[in-house]
Amino acid sequence: MHPGFGVYIHIPFCAKKCDYCAFATFTDRHQLTSEYLAAMRTHIRRSIAAAMPKATSVFIGGGTPTLVPADELMSVLAEIPLAPGAEVTVECNPDDITLAMMQTFRDGGVNRVSIGVQSTVDRVLKSLGRTHNPENVSRSVSYVREAGFQTFNLDLIYGAAVETIDDWSRTISDVVALNPPHLSAYGLTVEANTVLATQPDRHPDDDDQADKYLICDDALSVSGLKNYEISNWAKPGHECEHNSLYWQQGNYEGFGSAAHAHLNGRRWWNVRTPERYIELVMAGESPESSSETLDPQTSKREMLQLLVRTREGVPLGSFSDGDLNEMSELLEQHEDRIVLTRAGRLLANEVALRLIDTV
Repeated sequence: MHPGFGVYIHIPFCAKKCDYCAFATFTDRHQLTSEYLAAMRTHIRRSIAAAMPKATSVFIGGGTPTLVPADELMSVLAEIPLAPGAEVTVECNPDDITLAMMQTFRDGGVNRVSIGVQSTVDRVLKSLGRTHNPENVSRSVSYVREAGFQTFNLDLIYGAAVETIDDWSRTISDVVALNPPHLSAYGLTVEANTVLATQPDRHPDDDDQADKYLICDDALSVSGLKNYEISNWAKPGHECEHNSLYWQQGNYEGFGSAAHAHLNGRRWWNVRTPERYIELVMAGESPESSSETLDPQTSKREMLQLLVRTREGVPLGSFSDGDLNEMSELLEQHEDRIVLTRAGRLLANEVALRLIDTV
């Protein structure tokens, strides 16, 4: 288990709901912003009083955190006790980023931002239901650097039905030219209860996504970014600490509507709507909606399913000898660990089904 402690802050407000998004986000609740932030501050103070540890990583996501005034957002961060050297990330929409905003974030203790690029081709963005201007990406990166950030992430999505190989190659070329220290690239997935789910003709093609993944991996590897989890590449020392905590089943607490938390095998999540979250917290009640406690076998299986996706891989003995022989092109041994080959990364879900989960 990861030795650190994470904090997730959920900002549920969006200007527009993206067609693929299944997160608890709302386009018509912005009038609740001040009440919502006040409720989060109250919730954090209550958790501190209950002996919440200092955070080794904080991730402020959503939704669109940059729709909230930067100084007000920092008032929430200011409540969180941080361990020395803590990683503090804010998700940002490139249309919202200004130099003043980035400076306010830096002054408030943020040391990493993640910019939602998705694509640099306008018609691909439109097909995803995204509304930002791709020309604002390079401007945003300039502001991030000018404000003094030493690390940041660019976030991409590949596999939209209208996206050609040339479109994707252009996006990769554009982002590599910005020399990011970290990049995430996720294949478009179809989630239930989304606009995308109702339109099968727009669903991604597996072979197309595999081709685009390899294009991405080739270009990033040449530019000095190394794959450390299937969908994440970084220059040495710029790996995301908060993601690593999730992948290693670390403990974390979530604040805000629909935010998830985990403590020593127990997981819980808050009520979904900001109105109900505000109501419960300000009444002195728990905003927890539901929970589950993992038995040792389930916990081990989940841990292995996450670790097999990382460059550290899983311990020897996590696969049978027969499966190792059968999947010799997908798995390889590195000292006392079994890791995915590049071909294995393309079939990680299938490989994970063969993991041995006995305790």
